[in-house]
This record gives sequence, C-alpha cells and structure tokens, in this order.
Amino acid sequence: MLARVWSSSIVGIDAVKVGVEVDVSGGLPGIVVLGLPDAAVQEAKERVKAALKNAGFAFPVKKIVINLTPADLRKEGACFDLPMSVGILAASEQVSAHLLGDYLFLGEISLDGGLRSVAGVLAIAATAQKMGITGLVVPCDNAQEAAIVEGLAVYAFKNLRQVTDFLNNPERYKPVQHVETLHTTCLHADLKDVKGQAHGRRALEIAAAGGHNLVFVGPPGSGKTMLARRLPGILPPLSFSEALEVTQIHSVAGLLKNRGSLVRHRPFRSPHHSASGPSLVGGGSFPRPGEISLAHRGILFMDELTEFKRDVLEFLRQPLEDGYVTISRTRQSVMFPSQFTLVASTNPCPCGYYGDTIQACTCSPRQREQYWAKLSGPLMDRIDLQVAVNRLKPEEITQQPTGESSAQVLERVQQGRDRAERRFQDELNLGCNAHMQTGHLQQWCKLDDASRNLLECAIKKLGLSARASDRILKVARTIADLAGDDDLKTHHVAEAIQYRTIDRMQ
Repeated sequence: MLARVWSSSIVGIDAVKVGVEVDVSGGLPGIVVLGLPDAAVQEAKERVKAALKNAGFAFPVKKIVINLTPADLRKEGACFDLPMSVGILAASEQVSAHLLGDYLFLGEISLDGGLRSVAGVLAIAATAQKMGITGLVVPCDNAQEAAIVEGLAVYAFKNLRQVTDFLNNPERYKPVQHVETLHTTCLHADLKDVKGQAHGRRALEIAAAGGHNLVFVGPPGSGKTMLARRLPGILPPLSFSEALEVTQIHSVAGLLKNRGSLVRHRPFRSPHHSASGPSLVGGGSFPRPGEISLAHRGILFMDELTEFKRDVLEFLRQPLEDGYVTISRTRQSVMFPSQFTLVASTNPCPCGYYGDTIQACTCSPRQREQYWAKLSGPLMDRIDLQVAVNRLKPEEITQQPTGESSAQVLERVQQGRDRAERRFQDELNLGCNAHMQTGHLQQWCKLDDASRNLLECAIKKLGLSARASDRILKVARTIADLAGDDDLKTHHVAEAIQYRTIDRMQ
C-alpha cells in the first residue's frame, strides 16, 4: 500500500514543502530511502525501525521504499523521522490516513518512540501558513515556536503513540495556543559608567540613531571596547516584523534558546579575531547563517579589527553595501539577510601607542603601514564613523562618572529614528538613514552653497571617494534628525566630516 505524508526542509532561512512517499509491498524485507538523503536521513531507517517496535507497533516484514520529493533537493537532518514513521504505519494500515494530506509532520524520534525537537520550525511554520497547510504536527518542545505563526493549527505530542491516536481520533485534541513567554530584563551595560570620552559617546548616539557603522581607534585601556559594548543599551527595540525575522534566522541556526518567544532584543554578535570567512558569512554543504546574518537587525562587534585576516575582512564588503549575502553551491544558491551595524575597535599600531600623549610608540613607519594595510580602502569607505579615542587623563580616571545614562540617550535616539521613519514611510526597504541610496540623498540631503563648499573642500583635502562623501551626507542627515532639523545645515555637515579624519593616524 502507498501512503503520502507532508514534511518540510530548510533552504537558507526559508522552507520547502517535502513529500514523504512510503510504499510497503512484497519483496525482501528492508528499507530503501530515495531522494538525495544525507547521512542523518539514511540513519533514520534504523531509528524508525527500533522506535516502531519499542512503541508497540508491528514493523512490516516487507520491502519498504521511501521516496522524498522533490527528488533533486538535498534532504538533511532528523526532522523526517516522524513523517517516515507515520508513513510506514499508514501504508501498513496501522493508522488512519485520511488526515495525512492536511498536516505537515516534523520531529526527530528516539528509540523508545519519544519525539525530540528540531531546528527551523518557525521558518517551516511560516512557509506552511503561506501554502495553505491546515496545521503542523510537532514535538512538544517545538509547540510554542510553531504557534507564533497565526492562522495555523499546531498540534504537539510527546511520543509516537499520541500522534497515532490523534490521527485516529482527531476530535479528542485541540491545537496549541501561543503563550508569549515572559521576558527577563536584558541588562545592557550603561553609558553612565563611562568616564569622559564625550566624543566617543556622541559617535555612539549617532550610530544608534542612524544605523551607521562605527570604528574606535585608540591606545590600550582608552575605553574603546567599553564604549562599543554599551551601544545595545541605546538601540530602540525590535518591531514585531523585525523580531519575527530575527527569530526565524536564529531558529534555522538552532540557536533559539527560548522556543516559546520571539527574540525581542537586538542581536549582539562578537566573533573572535581567529574567525574564518565562512563562519562570518555562513556556508557548509547545507548553507547555514553565519555571524553577519545572526547579527541581522543588530550589531556585529569586531574587537581588535586589525587582528582579523585581511581576506576575512574583505568578506564584509558586499554585505555592508547590500544588506544580504548570497551563498552558492553546486545544486542551490541561498540568500541570507545581513542588515547589521558594524562596530569595531582597534589600536593605531602594533604596539598600540601611536599618537598617545603619555607613552611613546615603538613602531616604525613601515610596521604601522603594514598594520593598517589589513584594512582596505573600500572597507574603510563603508565605515561611516571613524573615531579616535584618547587615553583618559589622571583626573578623569579618579573622578566619578558624570555622563548621561543610556536611558536618557535612548530617548533622543528614538526621537531621531521616529523622524527618519516618518520620512521613509513610503519606502519599503528603508529603516534608518544608513540604508539610503543615491536617489534618497538627492531628495533628503540637499545642501546649501556653504555646506556644498565645505564638503567639496573636505573631499579634496582628505582624498575622499564618492562613497565616502555619500556616507558623510547620511551621517549629517542623522545629526540633523537628532537636532530636530528638517534641512541640512553647515554645522551638521562639519560634524559629519570630522568622523572621517581618522585616516590621518595612518
């Protein structure tokens, strides 16, 4: 007898509907799995066989052929355990098959017939809802994650016995209702703990309000990392659509810690400087999101930027410009979103003290040149705010912090973002000033004669590229938003220009 069960497979951060066809017929006993299965799917044959026996079902002593469609799509993971088990039971007439076409089945199965959670359920649920699937049958641990998607009936079970009882007697069961898990307060480091560094604090505020990329350059102990780690505390919370998008990425990556709740806080990813290129952009035989996609809608913090390999840093250029990264493989090409804010810190030279007023630099010009050569011109062009952080004076070290708290700064940042959102209300893909394109700059960043002359002078003296000049206009637009001004003025442009003068330290 032939039975067909629906399941799903992850491709990128989206899901594809997969048919699990099971044929039980005469022939030498055994199980054959077709349809480009990976090792985990092939091993499911033994898991399913043991699970059915241990759960009290009769395993057919016949030839069993399992076909996963579409045949040209690689299938991976243990999520096909449950649909394969249900298909065998339906094909051997041990369970009713009349509901199989209405539901999508997911779940890893243990040898005693218990169901274990799988990754990517939120993405699969979202895809199922778009396809008009009636509902999902998932393990209990995935229930709340799947129930986040509205308009989809989610049934959750602990073991295979409960699944078969549901198929035979569906009227006994009710779908899971989503219950938003209470969030513990995310305690971010507060800006009020920072002593001095008014210039760095101002740069953080601008970066948060406009989504601008930022790099701090200064000697050891000047407070670069301390400042950078306080940026999350002044970022506005994720909107519902952004939270759903971020949660879906983390679900696919298997990093969703709280499966019953959306990710409400902006991601903060901090890879070590020994990280490889694929670990940043994503990859693998079955492509999975990398650090830049896990930082989507949040922050990618790269401490000791110049300690990263140059070829690894070059991987950032295209995602910083486009907001997504494409991973190509022989059989497929997937796209991961990567609209993040890059925040970095680095020393000005190998010894760390070039330009320091207290300790002399011991590096030669050649050493400094080689040190900065890791940061290519095109990469630095994409960093809007380049800020020199000087070491604190003795009296600043001993005094108590007197700066504003993160809550006070966040209030201004939110006001600035609100102004930008009202301006971009008719634009689909614009969330903040850093995402503006050339046409937007011509519309919203018009300069008067004095501002234009100032910018032209800066371009000549600093040797700025067209991209760098556009970045200056975006920063100036954010500065104007923070000040509550509709038009760009000379002092807005002048402040934006000063964040491009870090190149002189080379």
